Amino acid sequence: MSRGRSPLPPTSQPPPSLPPTPLAPAASVRRLSLQVAHRLDGLLQGEHLGRPPGPGTEPAEARAYAPGDDVRRIDWAVTARTGEPHVRQAVAERELETTLVVDLTASMSFGTARSEKREVAVALAAAIGHLAGGPGDRLGAVVLGARQPGGGSGSGSGSGSSSGVRRLPARAGRQASLALLHVLQTTRPGDGQGASLADGLTVLLRPPGRRGLLVVISDLLAPPGWEVPLRQLGQHHEVVVVEVVDPRELELPAAGVLRLVDPETGRHLEVQTADHKLRERYAAAAAARRAGHAEAVRRAGAGHLLLRTDQDWLPALAGFLAARRRLRAAGRTPGRS
Repeated sequence: MSRGRSPLPPTSQPPPSLPPTPLAPAASVRRLSLQVAHRLDGLLQGEHLGRPPGPGTEPAEARAYAPGDDVRRIDWAVTARTGEPHVRQAVAERELETTLVVDLTASMSFGTARSEKREVAVALAAAIGHLAGGPGDRLGAVVLGARQPGGGSGSGSGSGSSSGVRRLPARAGRQASLALLHVLQTTRPGDGQGASLADGLTVLLRPPGRRGLLVVISDLLAPPGWEVPLRQLGQHHEVVVVEVVDPRELELPAAGVLRLVDPETGRHLEVQTADHKLRERYAAAAAARRAGHAEAVRRAGAGHLLLRTDQDWLPALAGFLAARRRLRAAGRTPGRS
């Protein structure tokens, strides 16, 4: 893998409210919605699709009265306006606890198009934080590659941390989201062999915590072993895996001799890209790797979203959420085979 642009040096200035581009306007992100299929643990109410007992208490859409409906739910205003009895449906609501696993290891500091993979990851984390920021909702994170300016990896607040892994406990409110974004913006890749994706996922298994939504943002260029904890977490949470790739990781350009550097290990390799057969083998190997990732995510029962650094991530996220919503409306659980 060739070396991407170097991360920006630490700055002493206060962090902005939102990271730089490729963040989308807040008005655009606000049109998106998160719906969770698994039962959520919590005492408060939140606007999320779950499986709590009872008919619910939050008013929703009105529909025509049918035999057997509770007459106490008749909406008299709609009934008077239409001349036919209507009942107001209700939805059961609970708070949502969302946990982000954000991979900011060395391989994510690579990009040959509009942005680096880490920039897409931070932007997406900001969007998820906005979507999961309803009343009573809480947001936490596990950050990989957590070497911060002026210090070591550190565990920060919270438990279950190891070298290169920082766990941020779930908290509610906008300030918690901004604090998380500050951590993501100031986190730099660890030196040499650091935390792996398996390390970050395993942290969430000790203890497993309350049921909720788990969003994993990574290029999945990690040593084998992350598939098992991902599958274990999928039994307890609703899991979405966002895989971030760069076009040069999918195919090589015909650009003569390229000197490639693996940012995780520092290994160097010179490749003659004028060789058509070599480029074909590279593309085939990359496609096989992507297919392997997709299969591992599917076996874990998780949703899978592929984002590219040369494309706008927001329409892809919107389409992904819309597709999951249609599946759920059809009585099917997204991500489950």
